Amino acid sequence: SDGGKLLVVPMGGSHWLSMQSVVEKLAERGHEVVVVIPEVSWRLGTSQAYTVKTYPVSYTLEELDNSF
Repeated sequence: SDGGKLLVVPMGGSHWLSMQSVVEKLAERGHEVVVVIPEVSWRLGTSQAYTVKTYPVSYTLEELDNSF
């Protein structure tokens, strides 16, 4: 199939761990993938396979750690 455009807005946590491999595979197959993530996160990060855009949040990584 022709590559399409895909916007992914993960909420973090364990679902992203399984979803990340699917997103990377779609990018490898020619899809243009943009992942939108908060600038403060435990597991979400950059990748060579897809474009990552960040958005500002009102908390720090330390505050995120302390909330759990």
